[in-house]
Amino acid sequence: MFTGIIETLGVIKNLVQEGDNLHITIESTIASELKIDQSVAHNGVCLTTVATNNNKYTVTAIKETIDKSNFKNLTIGDKINLERAMILGDRLDGHIVQGHVDQTAICTTIEEQNGSWFYTFEYDKALSNITIEKGSITVNGVSLTVVNSGESTFSVAIIPYTQEHTNFHTFKKGTIVNLEFDVIGKYVAKLLVK
Repeated sequence: MFTGIIETLGVIKNLVQEGDNLHITIESTIASELKIDQSVAHNGVCLTTVATNNNKYTVTAIKETIDKSNFKNLTIGDKINLERAMILGDRLDGHIVQGHVDQTAICTTIEEQNGSWFYTFEYDKALSNITIEKGSITVNGVSLTVVNSGESTFSVAIIPYTQEHTNFHTFKKGTIVNLEFDVIGKYVAKLLVK
């Protein structure tokens, strides 16, 4: 379980395809603190640490994860948002994030607005995910509040701290991002369909 408050950025150092699995090696300031079997969210995807080595560690993504996330687009040198699992008893500063990506979206607009940024994303509405204004959304693992909500689009406003300390500053029009929709909203939507 995560909060969507990004702890640090990592840099992709190696990508190794083995069958349908993708082994991802990341350089990060938290690498030396990680233990094998620990969960870390990578652009919002919960993965298990399988190896550590000084300032680098490795995780493995299976086909299901690759198919539903932007991991198929990863390249060496990419910056990736990192968050270690919550510790019980800590404050929940973001919202409840499972680390289970629902689908990807494409960045369609980036507007600088006097020191903050306004991002708009479009996603495939055929997967029945929804956003609501003032509701929570996770974009590449970052807990955010939806500003505008459409049938297959939504917008978020980014403060300077988030812009600088996450990989949002690397986004451009056409960037593919991971989305995890609000877990409570997903349960409510499921109940209403029955």
